[in-house]
Amino acid sequence: MEPVSFKKAVDLAEALIFASAGPVRASSIAEMLRSQGLDEQAGTLGAVLDEVAKRYEGHTVELYAVSGGWQFRTREEFGPALARVIERPRRLSKGTMETLAIVAYHQPCTRVEIETIRGVGLGQSILDTLLEEGLIAPKGRKEVPGRPVLWGTTPQFLQIFGLNSLGDLPRREELLFEPSSDEAESELEEVIQPS
Repeated sequence: MEPVSFKKAVDLAEALIFASAGPVRASSIAEMLRSQGLDEQAGTLGAVLDEVAKRYEGHTVELYAVSGGWQFRTREEFGPALARVIERPRRLSKGTMETLAIVAYHQPCTRVEIETIRGVGLGQSILDTLLEEGLIAPKGRKEVPGRPVLWGTTPQFLQIFGLNSLGDLPRREELLFEPSSDEAESELEEVIQPS
């Protein structure tokens, strides 16, 4: 049987995460526990969060590490059913998604650097869209003549894409598809053989 103070810490952490509109940082949970005289439990926050996660095993929602914090989210398997009911966010154009990917992988970067990587000019509307959606934000200025703005992603970006940190972005190797040598040979044979 768990001690009363541990159960209270788990209850408080669960309540805080549930009541928050966005991800709750571990430091905020620990601070709240300390304010309630639960210093020992604040020091073992991993065990407290594990217990909160256990409470939701098999439920339609789960505790999810996202954007450097913790948040309750609907399990993935319920997404298709909810997609018909819940208003979908605005769909981003291909150029906007390309720009966002460049910023995510090369941040902080300037507009000129984005244009160089994409190979085309960057329309102001693309930057405006990313700013309006809260996906990118200015991260300072580059110390070169003209001092251009440096762009980087926001915590909102991590939250929307379900990432805990930028380290969770797929690596380049994971994004490339290279057929196995057997698949490549069979595709080549199909092309060579007359019909």
